[in-house]
Amino acid sequence: MTSGTDFTVRRATGRDLESVVRLRIALLREYPDHPIYGRLRENAEQLARPVFAAQLDAGNETTFLPDVDGTAVGILRCVETVASPLLIPERYCYVSSVYVKPEHRRRGILRALFDRAAEWCRDRRLVEMRLHNVGTSEAAAAAWDSIGFEVVEQVRVRPVPGEAPATKSAVTSAPPIMKQHESTSS
Repeated sequence: MTSGTDFTVRRATGRDLESVVRLRIALLREYPDHPIYGRLRENAEQLARPVFAAQLDAGNETTFLPDVDGTAVGILRCVETVASPLLIPERYCYVSSVYVKPEHRRRGILRALFDRAAEWCRDRRLVEMRLHNVGTSEAAAAAWDSIGFEVVEQVRVRPVPGEAPATKSAVTSAPPIMKQHESTSS
């Protein structure tokens, strides 16, 4: 456990599922105009629960939560990921779902989360971290720069010609991949 002046950073467990869902959905909701994250399904929380529960139980990843007065106020997820066999390193840490509630920002919580992530990486002998971030947020870019990340690629999106473009909709059924996961996890 890592401690700050008024917070501690700890590993999440299955008992933290509701906090994990709440924080990861809050991260997505910060970007309502984003071309991908702005298309959040109305029932995203319901769909997220089985996926996030499986992630919390997975052996190749961990999630860290900073607590203030016993309440999780942020999140960072680390996944030990196998790289292309053509590239070095063979494995790396994929960092995702990094979020600190706005009222708790600029207090060292983000840096403490990354310190814990680095410790986790060292324990696994991982020598590199990678993350994707929203390119339109100057504050996020400045935070990643200050922690030592550099931009090395871009993600681009293009609709398939002749198909209806993806839009935010009131779809409440799970996508086919989720339905398949749900049927095999029963």
